[in-house]
Amino acid sequence: MERYEEEEYLACCGSTQFAKEMVKASPFESVHEAVAAARDIWFNKVDVNGWLEAFSAHPQIGQSPSPNHPTAAAQWSKGEQSTALATATTSTLQELFDWNARYKHKFGFIFLICASGRSTAEILADLKKRYPNRPIVEFEIAAQEQMKVTELRLVKLFSSKIKSTSKGDQHATVSVKKAEEDRVSIIGGHLTKTSESSFGKASQISTRTRPPITTHVLDVSQGSPAAGVEVCLEIWKGTHPRPLFGEPDVGGWVIQGSSTTDGDGRSGQLMSIVDVVNPGNIQNKF
Repeated sequence: MERYEEEEYLACCGSTQFAKEMVKASPFESVHEAVAAARDIWFNKVDVNGWLEAFSAHPQIGQSPSPNHPTAAAQWSKGEQSTALATATTSTLQELFDWNARYKHKFGFIFLICASGRSTAEILADLKKRYPNRPIVEFEIAAQEQMKVTELRLVKLFSSKIKSTSKGDQHATVSVKKAEEDRVSIIGGHLTKTSESSFGKASQISTRTRPPITTHVLDVSQGSPAAGVEVCLEIWKGTHPRPLFGEPDVGGWVIQGSSTTDGDGRSGQLMSIVDVVNPGNIQNKF
Protein backbone atom coordinates (compact mmCIF):
# COMPACT_ATOMS: atom_id res chain seq x y z
CA MET A 1 0.00 0.00 0.00
CA GLU A 2 1.45 3.33 -1.09
CA ARG A 3 1.11 6.56 0.90
CA TYR A 4 2.34 9.93 -0.35
CA GLU A 5 2.54 13.41 1.11
CA GLU A 6 0.34 16.36 0.13
CA GLU A 7 3.14 18.07 -1.81
CA GLU A 8 3.63 14.95 -3.92
CA TYR A 9 -0.01 14.94 -4.98
CA LEU A 10 0.24 18.71 -5.51
CA ALA A 11 2.95 18.00 -8.11
CA CYS A 12 0.47 15.75 -9.93
CA CYS A 13 -2.31 18.36 -9.84
CA GLY A 14 -1.81 21.96 -8.73
CA SER A 15 -5.03 22.11 -6.71
CA THR A 16 -4.55 22.26 -2.93
CA GLN A 17 -8.04 20.83 -2.46
CA PHE A 18 -7.19 17.89 -4.67
CA ALA A 19 -3.92 17.16 -2.82
CA LYS A 20 -5.60 17.27 0.61
CA GLU A 21 -8.42 14.96 -0.50
CA MET A 22 -5.94 12.47 -1.99
CA VAL A 23 -4.07 12.30 1.32
CA LYS A 24 -7.36 11.65 3.12
CA ALA A 25 -8.26 8.87 0.68
CA SER A 26 -4.85 7.18 0.85
CA PRO A 27 -3.13 4.79 1.14
CA PHE A 28 -3.84 3.09 -2.18
CA GLU A 29 -3.31 -0.54 -3.08
CA SER A 30 -2.28 0.32 -6.64
CA VAL A 31 -1.95 3.16 -9.11
CA HIS A 32 -5.29 2.09 -10.63
CA GLU A 33 -6.99 2.66 -7.28
CA ALA A 34 -5.24 6.02 -6.95
CA VAL A 35 -6.38 7.12 -10.43
CA ALA A 36 -9.98 6.11 -9.68
CA ALA A 37 -9.91 8.12 -6.45
CA ALA A 38 -8.30 11.06 -8.24
CA ARG A 39 -11.07 11.18 -10.86
CA ASP A 40 -13.78 11.12 -8.20
CA ILE A 41 -12.06 13.84 -6.17
CA TRP A 42 -11.33 16.07 -9.17
CA PHE A 43 -14.80 15.98 -10.68
CA ASN A 44 -16.94 15.68 -7.54
CA LYS A 45 -15.07 17.29 -4.62
CA VAL A 46 -12.82 20.03 -6.06
CA ASP A 47 -14.67 23.31 -6.66
CA VAL A 48 -14.24 25.91 -9.40
CA ASN A 49 -11.51 27.74 -7.49
CA GLY A 50 -9.63 24.45 -7.17
CA TRP A 51 -9.87 23.86 -10.90
CA LEU A 52 -8.55 27.36 -11.65
CA GLU A 53 -5.71 26.88 -9.14
CA ALA A 54 -4.66 23.70 -10.95
CA PHE A 55 -4.86 25.39 -14.36
CA SER A 56 -2.64 28.26 -13.20
CA ALA A 57 0.03 25.82 -11.98
CA HIS A 58 0.84 24.88 -15.58
CA PRO A 59 3.31 26.87 -17.69
CA GLN A 60 2.09 28.07 -21.06
CA ILE A 61 2.97 25.61 -23.84
CA GLY A 62 6.44 26.56 -25.06
CA GLN A 63 7.50 28.24 -21.81
CA SER A 64 9.52 26.99 -18.83
CA PRO A 65 7.79 26.21 -15.51
CA SER A 66 7.89 28.84 -12.77
CA PRO A 67 10.70 28.46 -10.18
CA ASN A 68 7.92 28.30 -7.56
CA HIS A 69 6.54 25.05 -9.00
CA PRO A 70 7.38 21.79 -7.17
CA THR A 71 10.56 20.20 -8.55
CA ALA A 72 8.76 17.04 -9.68
CA ALA A 73 6.03 19.06 -11.42
CA ALA A 74 8.63 21.15 -13.24
CA GLN A 75 10.49 18.03 -14.43
CA TRP A 76 7.29 16.32 -15.56
CA SER A 77 6.15 19.47 -17.35
CA LYS A 78 9.40 19.61 -19.31
CA GLY A 79 8.99 16.00 -20.35
CA GLU A 80 5.35 16.51 -21.33
CA GLN A 81 6.27 19.46 -23.53
CA SER A 82 9.43 17.90 -24.99
CA THR A 83 7.80 16.79 -28.24
CA ALA A 84 6.16 20.19 -28.72
CA LEU A 85 9.47 21.97 -28.15
CA ALA A 86 11.38 19.60 -30.39
CA THR A 87 8.95 20.06 -33.28
CA ALA A 88 8.55 23.83 -32.96
CA THR A 89 9.82 26.28 -35.54
CA THR A 90 10.11 30.03 -35.15
CA SER A 91 6.87 30.66 -37.01
CA THR A 92 4.79 27.95 -35.27
CA LEU A 93 6.11 28.97 -31.86
CA GLN A 94 5.22 32.62 -32.44
CA GLU A 95 1.77 31.62 -33.70
CA LEU A 96 1.28 29.45 -30.61
CA PHE A 97 2.23 32.35 -28.32
CA ASP A 98 -0.21 34.66 -30.14
CA TRP A 99 -3.08 32.18 -29.93
CA ASN A 100 -2.32 31.45 -26.27
CA ALA A 101 -2.69 35.17 -25.54
CA ARG A 102 -6.00 35.33 -27.43
CA TYR A 103 -7.24 32.25 -25.62
CA LYS A 104 -6.39 33.58 -22.15
CA HIS A 105 -7.97 36.95 -22.93
CA LYS A 106 -11.22 35.22 -23.91
CA PHE A 107 -11.46 32.53 -21.23
CA GLY A 108 -9.43 33.95 -18.34
CA PHE A 109 -7.06 30.98 -17.98
CA ILE A 110 -4.26 29.47 -20.06
CA PHE A 111 -4.92 26.94 -22.79
CA LEU A 112 -4.66 23.52 -21.17
CA ILE A 113 -4.00 20.31 -23.07
CA CYS A 114 -2.29 17.01 -22.29
CA ALA A 115 0.76 17.75 -24.44
CA SER A 116 2.64 14.48 -23.91
CA GLY A 117 3.81 13.13 -27.27
CA ARG A 118 2.08 15.90 -29.25
CA SER A 119 3.78 18.21 -31.74
CA THR A 120 3.47 22.00 -31.81
CA ALA A 121 1.36 21.78 -34.96
CA GLU A 122 -1.07 19.35 -33.31
CA ILE A 123 -1.39 21.51 -30.20
CA LEU A 124 -1.90 24.65 -32.26
CA ALA A 125 -4.60 22.94 -34.33
CA ASP A 126 -6.48 21.90 -31.18
CA LEU A 127 -6.18 25.40 -29.73
CA LYS A 128 -7.75 26.93 -32.85
CA LYS A 129 -10.47 24.28 -32.85
CA ARG A 130 -11.39 24.90 -29.21
CA TYR A 131 -11.18 28.71 -29.33
CA PRO A 132 -14.77 29.24 -30.65
CA ASN A 133 -16.23 27.26 -27.72
CA ARG A 134 -18.46 28.92 -25.16
CA PRO A 135 -16.58 29.54 -21.86
CA ILE A 136 -18.63 26.98 -19.92
CA VAL A 137 -17.88 24.31 -22.53
CA GLU A 138 -14.19 25.14 -22.68
CA PHE A 139 -13.92 25.13 -18.89
CA GLU A 140 -15.16 21.53 -18.83
CA ILE A 141 -12.77 20.49 -21.61
CA ALA A 142 -9.84 22.07 -19.76
CA ALA A 143 -10.81 20.12 -16.64
CA GLN A 144 -10.84 16.88 -18.66
CA GLU A 145 -7.36 17.67 -20.04
CA GLN A 146 -6.11 18.42 -16.51
CA MET A 147 -7.30 14.99 -15.43
CA LYS A 148 -5.35 13.35 -18.28
CA VAL A 149 -2.19 15.11 -17.09
CA THR A 150 -2.89 14.13 -13.48
CA GLU A 151 -3.32 10.46 -14.42
CA LEU A 152 0.01 10.41 -16.29
CA ARG A 153 1.78 12.01 -13.34
CA LEU A 154 0.23 9.62 -10.83
CA VAL A 155 1.63 6.74 -12.88
CA LYS A 156 5.06 8.39 -12.79
CA LEU A 157 4.76 9.06 -9.04
CA PHE A 158 3.98 5.43 -8.26
CA SER A 159 6.58 4.06 -10.68
CA SER A 160 9.27 6.26 -9.11
CA LYS A 161 8.80 4.42 -5.82
CA ILE A 162 9.26 1.07 -7.52
CA LYS A 163 12.41 2.19 -9.33
CA SER A 164 13.95 3.57 -6.13
CA THR A 165 14.15 0.03 -4.70
CA SER A 166 17.05 -0.76 -7.02
CA LYS A 167 20.12 1.50 -6.85
CA GLY A 168 21.31 0.37 -10.26
CA ASP A 169 17.95 1.10 -11.86
CA GLN A 170 17.73 4.38 -10.01
CA HIS A 171 21.10 5.50 -11.35
CA ALA A 172 20.06 4.61 -14.90
CA THR A 173 16.74 6.42 -14.52
CA VAL A 174 18.41 9.55 -13.20
CA SER A 175 20.86 9.49 -16.09
CA VAL A 176 18.06 9.22 -18.65
CA LYS A 177 16.08 12.01 -16.99
CA LYS A 178 19.16 14.23 -16.80
CA ALA A 179 19.87 13.73 -20.49
CA GLU A 180 16.26 14.51 -21.36
CA GLU A 181 16.27 17.64 -19.19
CA ASP A 182 19.51 18.85 -20.78
CA ARG A 183 18.07 18.31 -24.26
CA VAL A 184 14.85 20.16 -23.42
CA SER A 185 16.80 23.01 -21.79
CA ILE A 186 18.87 23.46 -24.94
CA ILE A 187 15.73 23.41 -27.09
CA GLY A 188 13.92 25.80 -24.77
CA GLY A 189 16.86 28.19 -24.74
CA HIS A 190 17.05 28.12 -28.53
CA LEU A 191 13.32 28.82 -28.90
CA THR A 192 13.40 31.64 -26.36
CA LYS A 193 16.23 33.35 -28.21
CA THR A 194 14.64 32.95 -31.62
CA SER A 195 11.31 34.29 -30.39
CA GLU A 196 13.07 37.44 -29.18
CA SER A 197 15.08 37.93 -32.35
CA SER A 198 13.90 38.71 -35.86
CA PHE A 199 12.58 35.96 -38.08
CA GLY A 200 15.34 36.60 -40.59
CA LYS A 201 18.10 35.76 -38.12
CA ALA A 202 16.28 32.76 -36.72
CA SER A 203 15.67 31.28 -40.12
CA GLN A 204 19.42 30.90 -40.59
CA ILE A 205 19.51 28.31 -37.78
CA SER A 206 18.40 24.75 -38.48
CA THR A 207 15.16 23.93 -36.70
CA ARG A 208 16.06 20.26 -36.43
CA THR A 209 16.83 19.55 -32.76
CA ARG A 210 16.21 15.81 -32.60
CA PRO A 211 16.52 12.83 -34.92
CA PRO A 212 13.76 12.76 -37.56
CA ILE A 213 12.62 9.32 -36.41
CA THR A 214 11.77 8.69 -32.75
CA THR A 215 9.43 6.39 -30.85
CA HIS A 216 6.97 6.76 -27.99
CA VAL A 217 5.71 3.38 -26.79
CA LEU A 218 2.51 3.22 -24.73
CA ASP A 219 0.99 0.29 -22.84
CA VAL A 220 -2.64 0.64 -23.90
CA SER A 221 -3.79 -1.98 -21.40
CA GLN A 222 -2.43 0.11 -18.53
CA GLY A 223 -2.88 3.55 -20.08
CA SER A 224 0.75 4.44 -19.30
CA PRO A 225 4.17 4.68 -20.98
CA ALA A 226 5.91 1.36 -21.63
CA ALA A 227 9.42 1.26 -20.14
CA GLY A 228 12.18 -1.25 -20.90
CA VAL A 229 11.05 -2.05 -24.46
CA GLU A 230 13.86 -2.87 -26.89
CA VAL A 231 13.53 -0.85 -30.12
CA CYS A 232 15.55 -1.51 -33.29
CA LEU A 233 15.41 0.79 -36.33
CA GLU A 234 16.21 -0.80 -39.70
CA ILE A 235 16.10 0.45 -43.29
CA TRP A 236 15.58 -1.63 -46.42
CA LYS A 237 18.56 -1.71 -48.79
CA GLY A 238 17.81 -4.65 -51.05
CA THR A 239 17.91 -4.90 -54.84
CA HIS A 240 14.15 -4.40 -55.00
CA PRO A 241 12.72 -0.99 -54.03
CA ARG A 242 10.79 -2.71 -51.25
CA PRO A 243 10.90 -6.11 -49.55
CA LEU A 244 9.06 -8.87 -51.41
CA PHE A 245 8.07 -11.35 -48.76
CA GLY A 246 8.41 -14.97 -49.82
CA GLU A 247 10.85 -14.18 -52.62
CA PRO A 248 14.66 -14.32 -52.42
CA ASP A 249 16.50 -11.02 -52.71
CA VAL A 250 20.01 -9.66 -52.42
CA GLY A 251 20.46 -7.32 -49.49
CA GLY A 252 17.94 -6.80 -46.74
CA TRP A 253 17.20 -4.80 -43.63
CA VAL A 254 20.18 -2.81 -42.34
CA ILE A 255 20.29 -1.76 -38.69
CA GLN A 256 20.44 2.01 -38.15
CA GLY A 257 20.34 1.96 -34.38
CA SER A 258 18.76 0.40 -31.31
CA SER A 259 17.71 1.55 -27.87
CA THR A 260 15.52 0.75 -24.86
CA THR A 261 12.56 2.91 -23.87
CA ASP A 262 12.88 4.96 -20.69
CA GLY A 263 10.29 5.54 -17.96
CA ASP A 264 8.33 7.83 -20.28
CA GLY A 265 8.19 5.18 -23.02
CA ARG A 266 10.64 7.02 -25.28
CA SER A 267 13.63 5.42 -26.93
CA GLY A 268 17.07 6.94 -27.17
CA GLN A 269 18.65 8.16 -30.39
CA LEU A 270 18.05 5.65 -33.19
CA MET A 271 19.77 7.62 -35.95
CA SER A 272 21.80 10.77 -36.46
CA ILE A 273 20.22 14.21 -36.49
CA VAL A 274 19.74 15.01 -40.18
CA ASP A 275 17.50 17.55 -41.92
CA VAL A 276 16.21 15.12 -44.55
CA VAL A 277 15.40 11.40 -44.53
CA ASN A 278 15.36 9.63 -47.87
CA PRO A 279 12.01 7.96 -48.65
CA GLY A 280 12.06 4.25 -48.02
CA ASN A 281 10.62 1.34 -46.10
CA ILE A 282 11.64 2.01 -42.54
CA GLN A 283 10.40 -0.18 -39.73
CA ASN A 284 10.69 -0.32 -35.96
CA LYS A 285 11.07 -3.76 -34.44
CA PHE A 286 9.86 -4.13 -30.86
